[in-house]
Amino acid sequence: MEPENRKLKIMVSSTVYGIEELLERIYTLLTAFGYEVWMSHKGTVPVFSTQTAFENCLRAVENCDLFLGLITPSYGSGQDPDDPSSRSITHHEILKAIELNKPRWLLAHENVVFARILLNHLGYQGKAGRKKLKLKKNPTFTDLRIIDLYEEATLDHEPPNAVPLAERRGNWVQKFRSDSDASIFVSAQFFRYQEVESFIRENFENKAPLSNDGGRP
Repeated sequence: MEPENRKLKIMVSSTVYGIEELLERIYTLLTAFGYEVWMSHKGTVPVFSTQTAFENCLRAVENCDLFLGLITPSYGSGQDPDDPSSRSITHHEILKAIELNKPRWLLAHENVVFARILLNHLGYQGKAGRKKLKLKKNPTFTDLRIIDLYEEATLDHEPPNAVPLAERRGNWVQKFRSDSDASIFVSAQFFRYQEVESFIRENFENKAPLSNDGGRP
């Protein structure tokens, strides 16, 4: 039986660069609403010395009750320097949340959305189309795989004969322009703690049971 005072654990994806102030806002909001927030920026992700940073982050995704993902123009760290095709930690986290059918909420910066639309119009559509391009190093948009991640999050990479777009579930990704936009979304989705808890139990209890071990291996 679960302890009555056990808080819902929400994992926030490990993206940090350039959005430190937003992460502070999100952490403040979620803790005020009553959640236990696992966020690498704040040092609250359960960490075990026997595991790598990558393994600790993925274990946190596995053991959290809810997942909040942030897709920004900064692709993030964690790639293998000897493997240019390797993914960032944030990319792996979001894919793991999708794979596990975690109750998830995703935010994407408008620059990511705009870049995808622009490249599609220029004829560089989909992951295969974007492979023809080579992005110059710049601090604004660090890697075209950010767009891959956005398409995977919206399930827009599904083949045409897969589930029709109108019937796809779990593909909502909220676009945001400013920290205020993102904060409004977080507040609107999470401030009714008991409603969120009921939603998870009714829709995910048999598919992704609430964790009860604090992330311990």
